[in-house]
Amino acid sequence: MYWSDLTQNWSLWFSRFKAQFPNLDDASMPFLKLDRNRFEAHLAETHDMTLNEAREAVNGFLYIETLARAQGQSKASVDA
Repeated sequence: MYWSDLTQNWSLWFSRFKAQFPNLDDASMPFLKLDRNRFEAHLAETHDMTLNEAREAVNGFLYIETLARAQGQSKASVDA
């Protein structure tokens, strides 16, 4: 999964981010979704992380969601 995938359905993905990172500022999100670097900086600032830790957190989130999406597609194939 790529950042561009998230921006296509931002309200869904933001709610998932917010579940993991509750200090994200709702009011800033429409602006931050357009720029991953700004989002990572905001994540770092609001969650007492370094910028590198925030990047790793976003990469981890994308990886987990990629696996979940692949598993869902595999399950759908088996069920068909």
